[in-house]
Amino acid sequence: MTALTVARRRPGSGRNVLRLVVLVAIVAVVLYPLFWMLGTSVKSQAEIVNNVGLLPEEFTPGNYLDGWTNFDISFGRFFLNSVLVSGLTVVGNALSCLLAAYALGRLRFRLRKLWFTVMIGTLLLPGHVLIVPQYILFRSLGLVGGDWPYLPLLVPQFLATEAFFVFLMVQFMRGIPRELDEAATIDGASPYGVFRHVILPLSRPALVTTAIFSFIWTWNDFFRQLVFLSSLEDYTVPVALTLFIDSTSQSSVGPMFAMSVLSLLPVFLFFLAFQRMLVEGINTSGLKG
Repeated sequence: MTALTVARRRPGSGRNVLRLVVLVAIVAVVLYPLFWMLGTSVKSQAEIVNNVGLLPEEFTPGNYLDGWTNFDISFGRFFLNSVLVSGLTVVGNALSCLLAAYALGRLRFRLRKLWFTVMIGTLLLPGHVLIVPQYILFRSLGLVGGDWPYLPLLVPQFLATEAFFVFLMVQFMRGIPRELDEAATIDGASPYGVFRHVILPLSRPALVTTAIFSFIWTWNDFFRQLVFLSSLEDYTVPVALTLFIDSTSQSSVGPMFAMSVLSLLPVFLFFLAFQRMLVEGINTSGLKG
């Protein structure tokens, strides 16, 4: 059997190969910064300045130890701070946004559409516009630089201030048939009972999506944490990474990239742990079961 015969029997094989080449090229472009960062994390200081390649000529794994012990406080403290802030943010957003979405999406009360419109309107405001009045408010309340310095970062998350997640959950709840609510009400369930036994179990896909994005956005957040955190021992990972470049321009680039690599692991592991639930949620409807 000649190659020409095989090609005639598989007319789409050439197109498939071309698609595969294009996809591999796109993946290579997307992953190049990650591979470059991995290679840079094990390069010496001189090689980082002179060598722009991916692979190091002189393998320097000591960057990880230097980065971990570069400051008076172990870099592990910054990881614990980030885990604390990100974890509580996930809990706050999941609880408060779900309750707000249930009220706006399933309950009937006066001016409900107006409040929903106002909430959607807050999405048009950049976060940098709100940071100044937020700082003044928390400063006047004595929450900035207090005994619990993370309160300015966490209190808004427990008050359903993330309009995007509220909107996401409202849209999801609108896809749940109201016949389920009516059946639960006929059985004697109160609005709280409907929420507890009908809405909450079926809202797991929206909760998982909220948890994943809340964790990733909070873990990578730099600006808000830089504004509200002033003590070294309270710094989170994004803020602590800037300490490797000081005011005298003496930079520890190798250790900085080493800690940057480690900072990616919690986000990757968190997404990996919830990936199955997220995929399941896409295929889940309100009538399943």
